[in-house]
Amino acid sequence: MAIQPVKSGVNYFLDGFKLIKQPGLRTFVFIPLMVNLILFSTAIYFAVGKLDDLFGWMNSQIPEYLTWLNFFLWPLAIISLLVVMSFVFSSVMNWIAAPFNGLLAEKVEMHLTGKSLNSGTTIDLIKDLPRILGREWIKLKYYLPRALIFLVLFIVPVVGQTAAPILWFLFSAWMMAIQYCDFPFDNHKVPFNDMKFALSQTKGTSYTFGATVTLFSMIPIVNFIVMPVAICGATAMWVDKYREAYKHPEIAPE
Repeated sequence: MAIQPVKSGVNYFLDGFKLIKQPGLRTFVFIPLMVNLILFSTAIYFAVGKLDDLFGWMNSQIPEYLTWLNFFLWPLAIISLLVVMSFVFSSVMNWIAAPFNGLLAEKVEMHLTGKSLNSGTTIDLIKDLPRILGREWIKLKYYLPRALIFLVLFIVPVVGQTAAPILWFLFSAWMMAIQYCDFPFDNHKVPFNDMKFALSQTKGTSYTFGATVTLFSMIPIVNFIVMPVAICGATAMWVDKYREAYKHPEIAPE
């Protein structure tokens, strides 16, 4: 029997690109993508309108011979807007698309294992919405106080400002692993703390997966597909590394 190579988090994320193209999964990828695209496009439309007003006001305040600056400032403003909106929408979409993301993780697991999770009907999914959104709230409560601590480091002279970018990237990588790996764990009703413990036991894979997601999330437009790709990759990681230990949730570690 051939020995299977040990896969890194990068490999699992890249596997996600292959999985989103599978015929049986495309519908579950398409729905959150369309919601994301519609909301993002609407927000960009109104934001660009506000930028137009801002530049109109700015041009009325500066001498006419400086209006050539618009050729440099407009592209810079649009790029900055795309980057900021991308990060904001990544957070917002995690809430809006949470039910779809859990369903996508379920279908990916079924595709990889050939076994159904027996999660119930659409009515059951609707009834489960409070618990699903509650799980997102748990992640947000875990994230916010730690994010504030790391952000404070950016204003600490010398040492803090030197270490802050590195620490922030590592924290972002850890949070990305938590955010997307949580969907397959939650489908099996694995408690949040148990999920964190499992990821901490495979730190190398968790951090490389989260770091890859973080890097791709920084690329405007590309980050539209990061969410479904990351969910598919995280589910593949769940199947390979954690599923056997949690096949029976009632005996999972407290």
